[in-house]
Formats: sequence, structure tokens, C-alpha cells
Amino acid sequence: MSSTSKSTWREWLGRAVEPILLAATLAALLAGCVAWLLDADGVADACWIAGTVVALVPATWWVIDSVRRGRVGVDLIAVLSLVGTLFVGEYVAGALIGVMLASGRALDAAAERRATKDLRSLLDHVPRTARRRIGDEVQVVPLDDVVVGDVLVVGPGEVVAVDGWVTSPLAVLDESVLTGEAMQVQRRSGQPVRSGVVNAGSAFELSARASAAESTYAGIVRLARDAAAESAPVVRIADRIAGWFLPLALTVAGLAWLASGSATRAVAVLVVATPCPLLLAAPVAIVSGLSRASRIGVVIRSGGALENLGHATTLVMDKTGTLTTGRPTSGDIVTAPGRDATEVLRLAASADQLSPHVLAESIVQEAKMRGLTLSMPTDVDEEAGVGVASTVEGHRVTVGSLDVGPDAPAWARAVLNRADLDGAVVAWVTVDTDLAGALLLVDPLRRDASRTLRRLRSAGLDRLVMLTGDRRETAEAVGALLGLDDVHAEQTPADKVGGVLAERESAVTIMVGDGVNDAPALAAATVGVAMGARGSTASSEAADIVLTTDRLDRLADAMEIARRSRRIAVQSASVGMGLSLVAMGFAAFGLLPPAAGALLQEGIDVAVILNALRALRVDSSRTVKLTDDTAGMLRRFSAEHDEMREDLSILRQTAQLIATGNLDQAHESLRRAEAFLFDTLLPHEQAEDSKLYPALAGPLGSGEVTATMSRMHAEIDRLCRRLRTHLEQADAAGGLSVDQSDDLLACLYGLHALLRLHFVQEEENYFTLASAEDRPAGSA
Repeated sequence: MSSTSKSTWREWLGRAVEPILLAATLAALLAGCVAWLLDADGVADACWIAGTVVALVPATWWVIDSVRRGRVGVDLIAVLSLVGTLFVGEYVAGALIGVMLASGRALDAAAERRATKDLRSLLDHVPRTARRRIGDEVQVVPLDDVVVGDVLVVGPGEVVAVDGWVTSPLAVLDESVLTGEAMQVQRRSGQPVRSGVVNAGSAFELSARASAAESTYAGIVRLARDAAAESAPVVRIADRIAGWFLPLALTVAGLAWLASGSATRAVAVLVVATPCPLLLAAPVAIVSGLSRASRIGVVIRSGGALENLGHATTLVMDKTGTLTTGRPTSGDIVTAPGRDATEVLRLAASADQLSPHVLAESIVQEAKMRGLTLSMPTDVDEEAGVGVASTVEGHRVTVGSLDVGPDAPAWARAVLNRADLDGAVVAWVTVDTDLAGALLLVDPLRRDASRTLRRLRSAGLDRLVMLTGDRRETAEAVGALLGLDDVHAEQTPADKVGGVLAERESAVTIMVGDGVNDAPALAAATVGVAMGARGSTASSEAADIVLTTDRLDRLADAMEIARRSRRIAVQSASVGMGLSLVAMGFAAFGLLPPAAGALLQEGIDVAVILNALRALRVDSSRTVKLTDDTAGMLRRFSAEHDEMREDLSILRQTAQLIATGNLDQAHESLRRAEAFLFDTLLPHEQAEDSKLYPALAGPLGSGEVTATMSRMHAEIDRLCRRLRTHLEQADAAGGLSVDQSDDLLACLYGLHALLRLHFVQEEENYFTLASAEDRPAGSA
């Protein structure tokens, strides 16, 4: 027999033990009952004895196996009760205990199979081959043959085999296996796509940016295998209860025998104290929590990590990639007088196409997102720490750091000042040695950061700490914005480890990070959580929990699941034990014979295991219910925010022109700003007021929740109309006048700040609901 056949046979046998044991013990019990009804008492006793022995053999092995692993659990009570029924002649009670033991094991096995179904689905989802296109020919190749740069074709319904960039105009994807959300998403040309997602639309092509072994899904599968293999800590709650319940049960049974002189009473006590499936309810609840977490893209390595997560009180976080997106984006494009911002971005992105630097990648992605056509650079020269120099369309273009010197033009000095205040990185762009513009790149806060931290506090965390290698000013600004309890900046990896260990001395501590430099700190924490969707392999391997989707709010979801699972586990064990203790008291006083006690205990055990399975379900009591139309509107308005955010810079650029006295250019810039405000922005705000806010009144409980946003809309409308009046006055006078400058500056800067604040508030308070409506609540 081949090794594969042997493995399959052992797997089948492992699954069949519980059903076979249940069938044998139940058949023996029923056969004995039939014989008893026919007055064949000897045959009935023989059947019941056989059923007892059939259960006694595996139960004895389970006890021996537990002792070999250093644990003496309550299975010992089951063995003693089975032996006791044979000793005192209570054969029907022994048969009932056998059925109870077998049914408990079968129920627990079925419950664990259901609870681990979601973890197994990750493993079953792994693709084995990919379709690689070379020229006009498409070949099906083994997944291990795919290398970086290969062009792969993904057909409808197929699983994306490796991480890559979409090269087709559009890809429609189902990312639920990674994110837990059943919503389809669209990825356009140049946007990244992760392995493991399913093509929910037409066939598309992608360019591989990682091998299969280094792609997202392979890492998730490795973590799922680890989670499935590491099961020992799951039973810690049951072991703690067994530590005192076993000696208590033996003591009560012994006292009942001594006081009454009847061994039958001692056996009756042991019968009702036989909670093998009862204490298995605790691991069922924990495993159910692991499974529930895996559905939403959270892989938890062990039950021990889930338990620790459930009673943690301190959270330590890295900044970059955890509280921020970790993806630098173009905060603004500032150009020299006479230069066009779009053209400057296009030239910079063209020059940066071949650079592996993260900032170059961000610039290229920004240009692709805006639909700009890039030219292939030639004569590329890249210097580490300086930037890229390339020839683009006959022009020598440089992108990177630059010492502009004290004689820099006013617009360049303003860029440096803004970068210092905003904590931004400046990518200077020169064209044929002339300073053409600057790209301010910032790492923005996650939209859901504030909401998630509030949820984490409500879930039981009372101390939030940030450890980051960034500058103190930038770190403190983020800490103040998010209401963190403590901020430590300019931290080395060694400093982070020291900070985590210091917090761990006083509380159960969670550490969240995503980079290689976070791996030591993750390993030092009580519970290490890695942002694994695009974090480093090192951080994922050092962590106890991995968020497979790039969403911080999944940490809050996981914590709520952990607390609920742990609460249900303790509840299941404690309630069952309480009922068993009461039954033991009745049995000790002779009020509950062994046979009746066995039936009662069976009912208790089944009920408690079924209760433990509640950890699989989503508690809808705290879930925000949105209609499909409302969720669609939230996604639509969120997308419009993303588009409009790029255009907000026109307000600041116009103000800068006025401040430097370039009134002619400011006049034309004001005209473009007015067109954006009245053609794009105000219709968007009016649609929110008339459609979105009324639709949110029901889910959020009251229309008052959106009242402050409506008031802000009114102020935005007032400032827009004031700017239009200035433009009309300038048109009538043939240009802007100096007399208008002060009020224009106040209006432009005020509107720019107001819109940025308004966008953030809506995104945090409302738009995140579209991705949170299926979030599991934590109450039991």
C-alpha cells in the first residue's frame, strides 16, 4: 500500500472512530432494552455489559494517553464510573454511560469539524497551476514555474495564483477569501492584486510580481496549517477546571460510600460527574472562535493566542503601515510658475518606472490612477538616497531629493516649509536642469484608525501606545490626533522590544506591526499581531495573529470574537459543572440512581456543547444594518471623495498665487477652482444631504447624527458662493485687485481646511460603515 493510501486510510479511520463507537454502544443499549422487555434478563445484562466494555476500552486508552502527555483529566471519572457500574451490577447505567461517552465524543468531533471548516477551506482553495502567456500562446504550467514578470491569464471563476499587477483595463474580483467581505471589487490597469482572490468577471491578464511561494496566499496557507497543528493551548480552560473538579468528584463519591455504606451511591456520584463532552465544550468554543476569525481574514495560530487576546488590556502599535496606510501618496503637486502639474507628474512617473524604490512606486501608481500615459525612460541612472535621472521624450528628468539652497524661489521655500509641518517627503522634479516642480508625498492615516481605536477601547483596552522610528514631531501629531496614551518616537528595533517588555510587565500586551523591524517586538509581546496583507514575512512568522486583509478594524473584530469565544467557553464549562455539582449532591444522598443520573448527564452535556457552538455565529445585536442601496451610496460617495481629493489642491495653489502677488495667474486659477466647486463639489454635497444622510438616519438611530455634517455643508456652500462673487467682481474689473486679496486668502485657506476636515469626518464616521456592516459583534 502506498504512503498516500496509508495516509488516506488513517485519516478515514480517525474520522470513523467516534461514529463506530457511538453505533456499537447504542446498539448494545437498545438490544439490552429489547431483551429486558422480552423478560430475557440474562441476555439484557450481557448486552449492557458488552456496551460498557466497548466504551471502557477506548476510555482507558484516552486516560493513558493523557497521563503520557502529563495531564490527568476528567476522562478518569468516566473510566471509574464504567468500572463501578460493572462492580455494583448497574449494567444499564454502564451502557448509558457508554452511549453518553460515545455521543459526547461524536458531538465534539462533529462540532470541531464544523468549527474548523473555514480553516480547511483556506487549504482547499490553493491553486495548483497557472496559465502563462508567451506572445500569442497560452500554456498551463505548474504554479512553481511562475517567475516575476510572467504574464498570466486568469479566466472567469479562477483563483489568482500569484501576486501581481493588473495589465488588462479592468478586473472584477471576489476577495472574500482574504477579506471576509462578499462584495466584489474592481481593479484597473496598474493596480495590485493579491493571490487567492477569485476572478468574478471576464478573463484578465496580470504581470506577476512575486513567485507563488512568496505571494500572499501561500503565506496565509502556511499560517492556517500552523493554526490547525497547534491545538494544545486550546484546552487550557478545561484543564484548569478539571484540576479541581476531579478530586472533588472523587471526594464526594468516597464520602457518599462511607456515609451510606453503599457502593451504588458512589457509582451514582461518578456517573453524574462524568463530564467528558462537557469539558470538551470549552475547546469547541475556542476553535469556533478561531474559525469565525478566519472568515473575516484573521488567522490566529492557536487557542492560547485567542484566549490572551480576549483579556488583553494594553495595545502597542507601530505607526507606518499600522496606523497609517504604509503607502506614500501624493499629498500635493506644486509647480514652478508656467508649469502644468499634470505634465510634471507624468514626466516624473515616466522617469521613475524602472526604480524599485517605494516612493518611485507611489509616484508611478499615482500617475496610473489618474490615467496618464507614461513614456519608457532611457539612460536611467539611479543613485541610492538621491533619486533617479532618466531621459524622457528627449528631456533629462530627475526625480528625488535635492538641496535647493537658500536662493531657492519662493514657491520652493514654501514647499519645504509645508513638508516640515506636514511630515511629508519632497520629491523634487527637474527638467533639463530647470526646477519644474515638487511632489509632496505623505503616508496618510487609515480611514478607520480613529473608529477602530475607539472600538478597541470599548472592547477592554485601557492603554494605547505607539512606538515608531519616525520623527518626534510627526509621531506626536499622529498621537494627538488619535488620542493615544503614550508616544515614543525615533525608536530602533531594540528600543521597541524594550518598550513592549516594559508594558508586558504590568499588563497582557498586544503588539501590532508590519515591517521586518517589528518582528522582534511582535515576538516579545504577549500577543503579536502582524498586518500580513503586505507586511514582511518576518513579521508574519513572528506574530501569533495575522491580519490577512489590509484593514486595521479587523483587529477590533478579532478582539470582540476572542472575548465572546472565551466568555462562551467559560460559560459552557461553568454552567455544565454547576449542574453536575447539583446532580452529584442528589446522587450522594441516594435521590438519583445511576441509570437516571446517566440520562440526566447526557442531556446536560449535549446542551452545553450546542451552546459552545454559538461562538461560530455572528451576534447581530451590535451590527449596523445597511440596505444594499445605502451601502452602494456609501461606496459611491467614498469613491467621489478619492477623486475630489486630488482637486482640492487648486484652492491652495490659487491662494499661493495671490500671496506671492501673481494676480493674473491667480485670476485664471480662481476660475478653475470655481468650476470645480460648482460643477463637482457642491453637487456631491447636495446629493449627500438629500439622499445619503436620510438613508443613514435609520441605521444610526436618528437624523441628529448627521446634523453637524449638514451644517458643515451649509458653511461650505457659503464659502463657495463668496468665492464666486469674487470671481464675478474680478471678471467685471478685468482682473483681481489687491483689495480682494485678504478676503480671498481667508476664503481659500478656510475652505481648503474645512473640506479636508469634512472629508475625514465623513470617511471615519460613515463611509467605513460600508465595509463594517458584516462585522461580528462581541457580546454573548
